[in-house]
Amino acid sequence: MSLKKATILIILILLIDQISKFYIKTHFTLKEKVEVLSWFQIAFVENDGMAWGTKLSDFIPSISDRTAKVCLTSFRIIAVFGIGYWLHTSIKSKSPKILIFAISLILAGALGNIIDSVFYGIIFDSSDGQVATFLPDQGYDTLFHGSVVDMLHFPIWEGKLPNWLPFVGGNSASFFDPVFNIADMAISTGIGILIVFNKRAFR
Repeated sequence: MSLKKATILIILILLIDQISKFYIKTHFTLKEKVEVLSWFQIAFVENDGMAWGTKLSDFIPSISDRTAKVCLTSFRIIAVFGIGYWLHTSIKSKSPKILIFAISLILAGALGNIIDSVFYGIIFDSSDGQVATFLPDQGYDTLFHGSVVDMLHFPIWEGKLPNWLPFVGGNSASFFDPVFNIADMAISTGIGILIVFNKRAFR
């Protein structure tokens, strides 16, 4: 896979990701939901932290949420440079196409969420109780303190677990609870490819 094709793929994913987030921010209020199918919803939430809403301050209580947010965003930026270098060297060394494809997906997803974290706080105002405005006089936060926009929700199943299951039997449960975005899908798909096709990618 050439550098040109990898770049086109990254740009395409970034465009889809950012257009979908821009639409949600300018048409939905926070926590608003629209049922598309019984098992698929557009549900607008904002994520301040890592996967599943986890925050760095959850693991290091001595630092504030705002400091943790800057640290997390800075780490993401450093990681993107590392992934970009990995992609460059993989293309240069003519690595398997499946490896370059997977790295491109991961890089595109990481870039998509970094844009939210770095810029959304200053280019949008709050979505809490209102539809956000693009380029307001004052954003909802400062540079590096933006929240990642998530909107894809697949509540495939909800009910009670069978009583015969140990420890959790009879409890209410649901699948799939997390809300995510196109960037998250790209990252997860890229990582999944590396795991499933490990031997082909790292021959």
